Amino acid sequence: MPLPLASEYPTLLIQRAAFERVELARTAFDERFGLTRDEFRVEGDLIAVGPLVGEDTLTGIVAELESLGLVYFDDFFEMSGNWPAWLRVFAATSR
Repeated sequence: MPLPLASEYPTLLIQRAAFERVELARTAFDERFGLTRDEFRVEGDLIAVGPLVGEDTLTGIVAELESLGLVYFDDFFEMSGNWPAWLRVFAATSR
């Protein structure tokens, strides 16, 4: 089922296989970035982290993922959250 994305703040979309490949654990990820249960959602092969409030949170997570060897656009992608509130955007993997 596609995951709804917030229009006000960015959401980071990560391929589940990439997340698992670098042996990230959800609990450690949540604790490191102070994420709530609703800010880390998994649906099939896709992980949605967000909405992320504050520029430092997004840049911190991106830097962490890149330091682990994940590649922006190939393994993860940031949806800006910069669209009108009347537009509903959903994300899902194509596989």
